[in-house]
Amino acid sequence: SASPLMEQLIFFHDHALLILVMITVLVGYLMFMLFFNNYVNRFLLHGQLIEMIWTILPAIILLFIAFPSLRLLYLLDEINEPSVTLKSIGHQWYWSYEYSDFNNIEFDSYMIPTNELSTDGFRLLDVDNRIVLPMNSQIRILVTAADVIHSWTIPALGVKVDGTPGRLNQTNFFMNRPGLFYGQCSEICGANHSFMPIVIESVPTNYFIKWISNN
Repeated sequence: SASPLMEQLIFFHDHALLILVMITVLVGYLMFMLFFNNYVNRFLLHGQLIEMIWTILPAIILLFIAFPSLRLLYLLDEINEPSVTLKSIGHQWYWSYEYSDFNNIEFDSYMIPTNELSTDGFRLLDVDNRIVLPMNSQIRILVTAADVIHSWTIPALGVKVDGTPGRLNQTNFFMNRPGLFYGQCSEICGANHSFMPIVIESVPTNYFIKWISNN
């Protein structure tokens, strides 16, 4: 992970997985033991106590999953006074970006074809124009689309926003380290949706200011 939100998503995944493992082990053990015991009770007609237990206990277990999940949903929706706003517009089959805070810097970002790729580039993931954003700053992204539904997704940042024509969706993220973060369009928007990569270059703030000044 490269953001606090993604860290929280990983923690929730581990928490839910631990609960699932405990349930699987318990149910597996009970089913396994059924094959080896010889208990018979011809006069057993009902068991209110056990039925209450196996009704209430799963409900309590679900609460242990639901409360952290709701907390995380609200965290993901929270917009905290952004330092930079980036607008992303999905096209078939490329992304357009606008830095409306800085003299309306605009550019298109296309995937680099395999035969033009440099030796240190990633096939199907590198683009000709990367998004440059400052680290340790709150970033707001506005996502829309010009033709069909696209989805702006960066797994390392825990960000997935659908871009819908005629609608503006927003989310925020905070990058806590420098680096290159890769993503793709994750909506089935057509035959070539997987060839719409996204690359964010996270840089220190002074490098970002120099990049803005040169553009």
